[in-house]
Amino acid sequence: MRGDIRMQASACAATLAAMTLLALVWPSASHAAPPAETCTRLGTTDAAASIPKALVPEVNQALGTRMLTHEAMATTVFRCVDHRVMVCTTGANLPCGKANTRREPTAGMAQWCRENPNAEVIPAVVTGHDTIYAWRCQSGSPQIERQTLQVDPRGFVAEYWKPLR
Repeated sequence: MRGDIRMQASACAATLAAMTLLALVWPSASHAAPPAETCTRLGTTDAAASIPKALVPEVNQALGTRMLTHEAMATTVFRCVDHRVMVCTTGANLPCGKANTRREPTAGMAQWCRENPNAEVIPAVVTGHDTIYAWRCQSGSPQIERQTLQVDPRGFVAEYWKPLR
């Protein structure tokens, strides 16, 4: 439990640091440059920002979706990778933040497996939605069954991020 709290505190500190950096380098919403211009200037940044209204048609095309403008703007973010605009739409099982690549089980997983010693699946509510592994219980211990998602060079789930144009 104490390890989980430390991980959460570390994640909060990292998020706060990213937000601080974002505030320093990202233009304010009222003076925001188009994402393509921003990415040309910044090159690469792990800080994600909300998409502007004008980007919705391109987002729908890139993601193969038909989101309404308000839906797309509420759920889709962009970040810059090698001067290109990359987009991701969040969902219940589609986190746009950095992927959890840890191979060590959490205290929550250990507890789940003590209570469900041979469970074929440890649910995402226990593992977290950002893990790239499918976890199971084997004789009361959490085990990685397989890797289910790929990670890009910046640490994000590659399948969730799509380039524009």
